[in-house]
Amino acid sequence: MQRSVLRCDAVRSRLELCSIERAKPCGRVGTAPFSSARCCARPAGRSHRLAPGREGRTMLIVRACGSVAATLEKGSISVVLLAGGVGKRMGAAIPKQYLELRGQPIATYSLETFARMPEVGEIVIVCDPSWRDVFEKRFPGLPSHMKFKWALPGPERQDSVFNGLQQVDAGAAIVAVHDSARPLVTPADAAKCMSDGLVVGAAVLGVQVKPTIKEVDKDLMVIKTLQRSKLWEVQTPQCIRPALLREGFDLVKSQNLEVTDDVSIIEAMGKPVKITPGSYTNIKVTTPDDMAVAEKFLEERAQAEAAPAAATAAAPEPVVAAA
Repeated sequence: MQRSVLRCDAVRSRLELCSIERAKPCGRVGTAPFSSARCCARPAGRSHRLAPGREGRTMLIVRACGSVAATLEKGSISVVLLAGGVGKRMGAAIPKQYLELRGQPIATYSLETFARMPEVGEIVIVCDPSWRDVFEKRFPGLPSHMKFKWALPGPERQDSVFNGLQQVDAGAAIVAVHDSARPLVTPADAAKCMSDGLVVGAAVLGVQVKPTIKEVDKDLMVIKTLQRSKLWEVQTPQCIRPALLREGFDLVKSQNLEVTDDVSIIEAMGKPVKITPGSYTNIKVTTPDDMAVAEKFLEERAQAEAAPAAATAAAPEPVVAAA
């Protein structure tokens, strides 16, 4: 039986390339600066199955049974930064993402984080035009090659994501959707999620829940206690292959679905979604209490970054013995 090898341009020698019967390439072929990401490779411990794709293509579904890292090509990621929320729970005069945190607007922290990641080729900022200057003031301090685009927010989150998706470069390997009210995401966690999204098709940062969670009825009577080990709190970024997300929005519109996060669209399609373990510090700032917590985390991060430099400065000069 003739067999062909399914190869992914973005996956390197760390992955075992998978041989699949009658497999055909199933991704979008990109143009510079975005790389092509066609299909997934298989590491040990993963299983595959083939599923019908659009336009007669054969698509590969990877069932995540372990962890694997795909190599992210430079400039291959498009970030959609959501900054159009109103922030009613904060009770402030302006949207929460524009409040200052340690002297800097909250939304600009993640802007700077993504702009300095070599994997990111562009950032689509979804915001009301009246707030664009908040971001534009930060542009001069960011890498000059970074492309910035704008999109208008919609009535609901899914509408804002859709608007941002329309501005994404056609050759992007992954679109990473991020809430600008999460200022503490780290480049390492974001890169892991982007890599998982490239391998699986869709991935989201998350952390295991710590408290006990109970399901209740309308009268607040306990129905059952949920198994904590199976519960994860999802964060952002949520990283999805653009073609898959576009197909998902077709389903959302045809069935008039309402979703609260981006990977829920992929779940509705019956496609796999990977949880990428993240950090508990990647909080969403929605209340005044969150502001205080985020400020503390930023202070601790600044101290940790300053510690090596302080240690180097305090090191004694080497003593040179006289000849």
